[in-house]
Amino acid sequence: METLLNYFETIPSSHRAFIIVGGLTFFWLLEGIVPLVGFKYKKWKHAIPNLFFTLTTILINLPLAFLFLKSSDWVMANNFGILNWLPTMPIWLYAFVGIFLIDLIGAYLPHLIEHKVKPLWMVHLVHHSDHNVDTTTANRHHPIESLIRYIFTLSGIFIIGTPIALVILYQSLSVVATQFNHANIKLPKKIDTCISYVLVSPDMHKVHHHYKIPYTDSNYGNIFSVWDRLFGTYMELDTDKIIYGVDVFPDEKENSNIKDLLKQPFQKYKKPTSI
Repeated sequence: METLLNYFETIPSSHRAFIIVGGLTFFWLLEGIVPLVGFKYKKWKHAIPNLFFTLTTILINLPLAFLFLKSSDWVMANNFGILNWLPTMPIWLYAFVGIFLIDLIGAYLPHLIEHKVKPLWMVHLVHHSDHNVDTTTANRHHPIESLIRYIFTLSGIFIIGTPIALVILYQSLSVVATQFNHANIKLPKKIDTCISYVLVSPDMHKVHHHYKIPYTDSNYGNIFSVWDRLFGTYMELDTDKIIYGVDVFPDEKENSNIKDLLKQPFQKYKKPTSI
């Protein structure tokens, strides 16, 4: 574990890019082998806006990474944050607790808030307006949302007292986890269910992309499913009943156009309907 943390402390940008591209390629190919839904869409055409927003997320996060580094250096030097206040523990447990807490503060919490605050929901809408959810949907986030998530993760570094190695390790795990749980793949139901007791599984997360609430307002988890179960936001729905998108923004053509997607946060709010 110490060797792993040392690696992520100084991981080259090219290696981080390989994790993103490698995971995307793997699940893209897997979707062709064991698809959950036989989408009648042009896969590459559908991927273009999603890959565009993946790129904008990278372009926002990379230049700002130095703030993560400076903040992590500060909390470690000043013995600040939860991890630094806990008793000494084995390094594997230290790493798990750190990643576990980052998942709460840097992912679950902002995701929940984005669904509850109207202006933030309009920003997050870019992610939910995909009518054909697959692995490329994972990082389909408006640049404003990328900044919002960044701020929460930065806050998490101070609250948790996270070293930079854990921050980068978490981000790398998060990328692969979201590519996995958004992927249009069909796992044996028992396996998917078993996974969902600990991690966010594909079937579990697809419920979150159903076009109507209360299902849209459920299953906010990123890596760990425990937060949804703990805070009462966990829901189930048969995958054959799931319809992707958002009921009050049904224009698939508009929701597939980069220019329109960039303007989506500035549209007039429309209250979602309930089932």
